[in-house]
Amino acid sequence: MFERKTERLRVSELTREDGALMLAILNDPDFIRNVADRGVRTLEQAQDYLECGPIASYREHNFGMYKVALQDGTPIGLCGLVKRDFLEDVDIGYAFLPEYRGQGYALEAAQAVMDFARNTLALPRIVALVSPHNSASVRLLEKLGLRQERQITLPDEDSETLLLAWPH
Repeated sequence: MFERKTERLRVSELTREDGALMLAILNDPDFIRNVADRGVRTLEQAQDYLECGPIASYREHNFGMYKVALQDGTPIGLCGLVKRDFLEDVDIGYAFLPEYRGQGYALEAAQAVMDFARNTLALPRIVALVSPHNSASVRLLEKLGLRQERQITLPDEDSETLLLAWPH
């Protein structure tokens, strides 16, 4: 069971009980614009999404997306690792509720996840996919040590996405 504590946060595995958090994240207009519209509109759909996504990934890969909560247990976002069919490498990603952005939480959580990926999982390479127009995310990824490598077109997409990688 993955769990990491940082100065201000607890990063841990998601469960079906985190459906409300997942529903809020997946329906945030910024998530839809910068990541995708997953078509999840109800709590039950969010719980099924958790079961088929992050929870299944823990079993299959020993990693996945994780819940990020304040030390008092308040859930504020997601951060974790994803193995995508169309990518050779493991992808780091994150999404936070709007009221918790711009306070350094994403960087703090992502540093804990990168430490886990490098030192526990011993992943030789980690990538990130980000919209070229999402400059805040690009800056955060660069602070983690990832560097812009190339632009790619994702399956079923028309626009190009920036691929950043560590090591570079």
